[in-house]
Amino acid sequence: MTPETRLAIVERLMALYNAQDADGYAEMMTEAGCEATYRGAVLREGREGVRAGLKAMFAEFPENRALVKASYVVGDKVVLHEEVFRSAASVPFEVISIYCFEGDLVERVEFVR
Repeated sequence: MTPETRLAIVERLMALYNAQDADGYAEMMTEAGCEATYRGAVLREGREGVRAGLKAMFAEFPENRALVKASYVVGDKVVLHEEVFRSAASVPFEVISIYCFEGDLVERVEFVR
């Protein structure tokens, strides 16, 4: 897979995230895909865990969105610098997210916060 293809996959994933489309986002993950803290605990495990976790988060934060400040392709990974807004009234926070792939699906996302 080319670096451009990997980046396009993550850009699509972020568009689905910002549209609060948990189903579409989860379908871009492998069956065993997960979201985790950097070198730490798994936050959402498996495609269905990602789907359920995002649905719960979007229900809790209906204005949630992420602004991508920078994106990089490093080897076979995509790295984003994001600013996340939970609501219009809340203070945003910054995140570095690291995307790993298995074929044309995302296998793991790790968040540095």
